[in-house]
Amino acid sequence: MKKFNINSLVRENILKLQPYISFRDHNEFNAPVLLDANECPFGEFNRYPDSSQKKLKNKLASLKNLSPAQIAIGNGSDELIDLTIKIFCEPKKDAILMMNPSFAMYGFYAAVNENEVIKLDLDENFEIVKDDFLKVTQERQIKIFFLCSPNNPTGNSVEDIEFFIQNFEGIVVIDEAYIEFSGKKSGIEWLAQYPNVIVLQTFSKAWGTAGARVGTAYASEEIIRFINTVKAPYNVNSLSQELILNLLEDENKLKENVENVLKEREWLKEEFKKIDCIEKVFPTDANFFLIKMKDGQKVYEKMLEEEVLTSQRAPAIPNCIRINVGTREENEKLVNVLKGIES
Repeated sequence: MKKFNINSLVRENILKLQPYISFRDHNEFNAPVLLDANECPFGEFNRYPDSSQKKLKNKLASLKNLSPAQIAIGNGSDELIDLTIKIFCEPKKDAILMMNPSFAMYGFYAAVNENEVIKLDLDENFEIVKDDFLKVTQERQIKIFFLCSPNNPTGNSVEDIEFFIQNFEGIVVIDEAYIEFSGKKSGIEWLAQYPNVIVLQTFSKAWGTAGARVGTAYASEEIIRFINTVKAPYNVNSLSQELILNLLEDENKLKENVENVLKEREWLKEEFKKIDCIEKVFPTDANFFLIKMKDGQKVYEKMLEEEVLTSQRAPAIPNCIRINVGTREENEKLVNVLKGIES
């Protein structure tokens, strides 16, 4: 196991912070009269949700072969990204490292917390250059390294993630929002060996519940304890907790969603080969494609005119558009619009 002293990385004020504890959620009662939380006694959803998400954590723990104490539940992965930065990064002092291009919210939440954002430019294949990584981490004091794999918006998985874990002295956050589409192993398998690793997953993508806003963090019990200390007491609502619990009871739901997306992804990949305005389709392990167009601005505007909404990645990635996989009906409209665009 890698030697790691978490207290040396956590902000001093967070080390001293006492969590808000819901007395109700941390004790067992048979038939309690609930007069402790200033709730309205009437209404279908009049009671606060379980602040510790016990049922959901227990279910996930059994599925992931972890302890419930190694799991934190967030209002989407975004909240967990924000909390991680707040726990480890002193405002106006500490820095984070992120891939470039990658998910913009790492830099956004760091900026909100007044932390420097150091961007590690990827090569022409959107891979991390190891020498560049070693150089910047040796020259700079960096608290958190955000690794998005598969990466958004490029779609490719990060190769040799363990190398970056082994050669970074701070917290390594592996964001696996799209892991189910990749066929790759999760970084969860490294938690016992590397106590500085946090793995983020979400129910927004492959599970098809983006509207419920539920994300998960898997890490050491020490790190999870700090996340639970800093998070809002009732950060995940009752409806979302119940929805995810019900989803987890259906073993086929995730498999069905992933199979359908992969089938459509392959269909789109073949159709894109026939489209003249497309210059290059980058390899993807996610539920989306990064596509270089001959004239990205023109293609984007033409699709928008037809109410086909996509994500323009220029100027950061010139002439590139990110397009996620839809239903066959949606994909057919996309392809027909693209085929009608002159290059």
